[in-house]
Amino acid sequence: MPRSSIARVADPHPGGALRRLNPDDLGDHLDRLYRAAWALCGNRHEAEDLVQDTYAAVLARPRFLRGDDDLGYLLRALRNTQVSRARAKGRRPLTTELGDRPEHRTRWDPGASDEVSALFAAIGALPKDFREALVAIDLIGLSYREAGRALRVREATITTRVHRARLRVAAAMGDEGAPG
Repeated sequence: MPRSSIARVADPHPGGALRRLNPDDLGDHLDRLYRAAWALCGNRHEAEDLVQDTYAAVLARPRFLRGDDDLGYLLRALRNTQVSRARAKGRRPLTTELGDRPEHRTRWDPGASDEVSALFAAIGALPKDFREALVAIDLIGLSYREAGRALRVREATITTRVHRARLRVAAAMGDEGAPG
């Protein structure tokens, strides 16, 4: 086998050097991932569990990334964890919460307002593709290009989905100017 063929076979990740995800830096993304999880779930308590499960999965073994896109990687991991939890939930019997537990205070207190709860419920009610695009752009703060990469769709698709998602959320929130 020619030497150049061996090099191509030996490098499974051409086009960029891999770096190890630093577990110490994951706390920097906690607030944004929590907001994304809340929007994806539509429920504060499920969002806390989703973020915890995501971090447990990510920290279970070393992760290697190309570039500096920790947040995009974590968003994909969050989404994949949500899908796995939804599949598992479909196989389990229904349970009911027994009551409120003491609130854990962070820098951002999303439960402080009924309007914020209604907003996250409206986002949670969006179709999956719209919800994921809106969360990536408006809650996580990714650029349209980064969101496209994270969600594995074209940038133009992200733009369309975010626009339509915003219209639906505005309509659900009772915005007079939103098309019905």
